[in-house]
Amino acid sequence: MPFDPIARAAQLWGDRIGDATTMAAVTSVMRVQQILQSAVDAALKPHGLTFARYEALVLLTFSKRGSLPMRVMGERLQLHPTSVTNIVDRLEADGLVRRTPHPTDRRTTLAEITDAGRQRQAEATEAVTAVDFGLRGLTERQTTQLTDLLAKVRRATGDFQD
Repeated sequence: MPFDPIARAAQLWGDRIGDATTMAAVTSVMRVQQILQSAVDAALKPHGLTFARYEALVLLTFSKRGSLPMRVMGERLQLHPTSVTNIVDRLEADGLVRRTPHPTDRRTTLAEITDAGRQRQAEATEAVTAVDFGLRGLTERQTTQLTDLLAKVRRATGDFQD
């Protein structure tokens, strides 16, 4: 496109409605989210993973024993329990995780990453890092600043507390 449509929209918004600062920022974030999602999806597709399933494998890889209660997975991934169940169902069907009973709490089920899951996670990580998760055009310092700025928004909306 020979012009920035978001900048054009901001100009029109400013002329017709009022201050366009927030509208332009939010619209830009939404568009960048689409760009990032497309890049990550393309990198993960050959590995048979969605970003949600990839995140779950990474989370399990980061855990001390390679397993976590599904409730904890939901908290850490910030997902509804039903979504975690669906993710684990798909990963289990693909042989990447298995459900195991908790050793001390009969009410709790653990999701445990398999060797195949570890291998798939490692291969998928190579793929997403090769494309920088789709985040192009920023220096390392700018990427850190972006993360810090977005964390302020997340904190202000109650996404997490320090």
